[in-house]
Amino acid sequence: MKKVMKLVDMEKKLIMLMLLLQLLSLNSLSLGHSTSKPTANITVMGLVYCDVCSNNSFSKHSYFMSGVEVRIVCRFEAASSRTKEMITFSANRTTNELGLYKLDITSVEGASCAKEADKDSLVASCQASLIGSSSDSCNVPGYKTTTDQVKSKRSNLCVYRFTALNFRPFKKNIDLCGKQ
Repeated sequence: MKKVMKLVDMEKKLIMLMLLLQLLSLNSLSLGHSTSKPTANITVMGLVYCDVCSNNSFSKHSYFMSGVEVRIVCRFEAASSRTKEMITFSANRTTNELGLYKLDITSVEGASCAKEADKDSLVASCQASLIGSSSDSCNVPGYKTTTDQVKSKRSNLCVYRFTALNFRPFKKNIDLCGKQ
């Protein structure tokens, strides 16, 4: 009978220990502490359009271009008090039917996207460049490279949105766009 009582006591202690460990891990998560390294998920995106009137803006005659090749190069520095690592990604992407190109980098271990002041946040610079047009009628590069971006950051998600890139026709259509 004593052996059975000892087993029951051990089971109770084990259950209590497991509950205590779960409670501690939940508290550390809610306080923003984590025992694992932070991991950043990064999305880089932008648009390409045909600037029909060659006025360096999206007008009523402009349209988004599908099938355009864009080169994306990003350099990320994991700024940590423990180490400094430079990570470089480069990829070619093709715009979809809406003129959108997008690069998803699913995991950068050891860095977060939270705040610039956060010691483990990423310091990044990205650039997108036009490679080639998908249209014979709109194939002269206008804005062909951009590094100007808007950054949205949350604890584990960085979104870099570029200023739109564009092509122009070889010759401006005066009837459509006027003489300006």
